[in-house]
Amino acid sequence: MRRIAFIISVLLILNGLTHSASAQYYFFDDNYYDNEVIIEVGASGGAMNCLTDIGGRPGIGGRFIKDLNIGNTHPCSGIFIDALFKNKFGIRLEGTYGQVSAYDSILKGVTDIAKERYNRNLNFKSTIREISAMVEIHPLFIFINYASRDQSPPRFSPYLLGGISYFSFNPQTKLGTSWIDLQPLSTEGQGFSEYPDKKPYQLKQINIPMGVGIKYEISPLINVRGEFVYRKLNTDYLDDCSATYIDPAVFYNHLSGSQLYNALLLHDRQIEHKMGPGSIRGKSKYNDAYFSFNVKVSLIFGRQRIRD
Repeated sequence: MRRIAFIISVLLILNGLTHSASAQYYFFDDNYYDNEVIIEVGASGGAMNCLTDIGGRPGIGGRFIKDLNIGNTHPCSGIFIDALFKNKFGIRLEGTYGQVSAYDSILKGVTDIAKERYNRNLNFKSTIREISAMVEIHPLFIFINYASRDQSPPRFSPYLLGGISYFSFNPQTKLGTSWIDLQPLSTEGQGFSEYPDKKPYQLKQINIPMGVGIKYEISPLINVRGEFVYRKLNTDYLDDCSATYIDPAVFYNHLSGSQLYNALLLHDRQIEHKMGPGSIRGKSKYNDAYFSFNVKVSLIFGRQRIRD
């Protein structure tokens, strides 16, 4: 009940803001006009994927789309509130929920350098929860003046967006029929005194979202958007794989019980043990990333019917 009351209160406040900004208005068409500030409240659904050290496409691979595996795409969803000033600039608050995953076994049968990733035999999945604050820029409206009925605004509006996000993740790997949390195991020696250069990674972090989209006005009160957003992360441990193999004897100095047992099993899962301690397990040169494509539907507040 408290959440429902909070949402209703926010909507009432936003509705008041749109009316208070009505000193100047802009015609949407012959029947509706926009206040200086209009509010969109909506929901989204789409697809999420990631770029990490694990899995990828057959071949040497490379940065971004060169190593993207479409088969690892998962559904995602979200809700958002967007305040648009003269339809030129927007400020958005958005919550997103999704999942990312990758696995080296997808490279089975390759005959080139990617076979080393297949032999590494790692896999992971992680739930993503994100809250973001972003700014939108709508270039068409910056250069178009539609303050009279003689010129209606375009129904389509491409836009750019960027901002800051706070997100949580928790890489897990499958062992038998169970999914094991990887971060507490320090699989690459993170936080161990024997490896002072390997720092523990946090499961809640900041990222930088950047994207493009296009908005289409279905009606004066409803619009839809198609949107791509790429998140620049400050970690290479979205998949718990980044640097080098460590000496398994070190685990006995820091872990015990089930954590020790799992760490010994999961830090090195090579099919053929070709790589020893100190050898490359992942590539730390580039941080991981995840991205999404969403279709958004929103209701518009602050667009009012003309009364003749």
